[in-house]
Amino acid sequence: MPNSPLPDGDTLVLLHNPRCSKSRAAHALLTERGVAFAERRYLEDPLSRAELAFLRERLGRPPSEWVRSGEAAFAAAGLGERSDAAALLDAMAAHPILIERPILVRGARAVVGRPPERVLELL
Repeated sequence: MPNSPLPDGDTLVLLHNPRCSKSRAAHALLTERGVAFAERRYLEDPLSRAELAFLRERLGRPPSEWVRSGEAAFAAAGLGERSDAAALLDAMAAHPILIERPILVRGARAVVGRPPERVLELL
């Protein structure tokens, strides 16, 4: 597997969409606690296919559990319930709006912040 450009070690990276209330809430939780973290606005700075594959490993969950299947881009990409992991990751790389948010990454682990308090699991 290729090396991920997402940081390793203890660096925290919040995959953030400031237009999303859950993402803003996770950002606020970290900020209120004085936690140092990098913010990556993944709609403006999309994750590569390799980063998404590495993120899958860090989450320990199949892409079907962190893809936004209700987005118009999901159907437009020809995806459905039976789409395999590779097709989902390809679609998320092409259409970052399909990535569930927020996601906090730290080293070899990551969590989807739904509810936003889940991000605290990595502190």
